[in-house]
Amino acid sequence: MDGCCGRHQPCPEPSTTSGAARTHGIVDALTSANIPCWADKAYRGAGGTLRVPYWGRWETLSAGQQAHNRSHPKIRALGEQAVATLKSWRNPRKLRCSTTRITDLVKAILTLHLSSAA
Repeated sequence: MDGCCGRHQPCPEPSTTSGAARTHGIVDALTSANIPCWADKAYRGAGGTLRVPYWGRWETLSAGQQAHNRSHPKIRALGEQAVATLKSWRNPRKLRCSTTRITDLVKAILTLHLSSAA
């Protein structure tokens, strides 16, 4: 089969997460809300409040850039672990309430997970 998702026609959406984030305005929404976000190298050049690792050989980076590159994966790992934990729980999948209440519940769960990881 050609295309994506088992279809014969090409995908109408970008096939990368960074392309999809740009297409759907996620980068702009984060920027307008002034929410800092730690992203991987695929988001380099996206601008806004996205923080990505510095590019270049380790020896040519300044001390501040090296410190940033050392801390970047540690910060991203905390968020990714929290989301992975949330995905493994079956309870949020079965919620039948308003999206506002679900958002508050997810925020509380992630806060608890991140505070216990610190």
